[in-house]
Amino acid sequence: AQGPSSNRLAKKAAVAINDVIAATKTGYLNYRCVQYTSDTTGLQIKMIASAGTLTDTDGNVYQTVQIGTQVWTVENLRVTKYNDGSSIPLDTSTATWGNATTPMFCYYSNTTNSDSIKKYGALYNWYVVNPLNPKKIAPTGWHVPTDAEWDTLQNNLIAKGYNWDGTTTGNKIAKALAAKTDWYTYSTTGTIGCDLTKNNSSGFSALPGGYRRDDGTFYNQGVYGFWWSATENDASVACDHNLFYVSGSLDRGIDYKSCGYSVRLVRDN
Repeated sequence: AQGPSSNRLAKKAAVAINDVIAATKTGYLNYRCVQYTSDTTGLQIKMIASAGTLTDTDGNVYQTVQIGTQVWTVENLRVTKYNDGSSIPLDTSTATWGNATTPMFCYYSNTTNSDSIKKYGALYNWYVVNPLNPKKIAPTGWHVPTDAEWDTLQNNLIAKGYNWDGTTTGNKIAKALAAKTDWYTYSTTGTIGCDLTKNNSSGFSALPGGYRRDDGTFYNQGVYGFWWSATENDASVACDHNLFYVSGSLDRGIDYKSCGYSVRLVRDN
């Protein structure tokens, strides 16, 4: 479905410079378009159908999108409680974060800004999402994706032609996953940061929420997005998937479980 015509949009945004045009429609994902000039000639808004919503234990509501046979949340979790209502410990201390071997969460740079928290979500260490943790962060019917489920997402997008150049081989899907806003810019064609208006064709809406290192320090909001998988590699490290503004691919990593990364959910089959 298409949004308003470019002429009507131009009338509404005639004085918009360095602004964000937002469009909403019931049953569709919210759409945000960075507009760097008042000239909106030829601007089109393509809405992507929502697969419904998910409500967490805190009452936060998240949009979801279907990609292939999977349904994913399109926002990072910001829940502070497990689905049994018990609290996930909040750790704002640089000194203690990296030494923890139990579940912890935080917000980037320990922010208390509600708009930032809603946009980027919370950062969790891997012990929160460990499948052996008897307490679950996901509501009933949902779960933290495994490494294999991240691979399914990747392979589906490649096969369906979501590579930035339209090919169906090789991993060039970063732009299809990354949101149209908040990423640093970069000049190389095919990277996330090159022309943000061409991002997010899949509706996954990945934002660069940054991360918390295993030493407790915060890094690279605007540059990187890291998301945990539920898959352990060994006693000290687990698998993640990440996006980088100068890269064109969705990358897989293995990092210390004490790192603070974002979390997405996928619906049970």
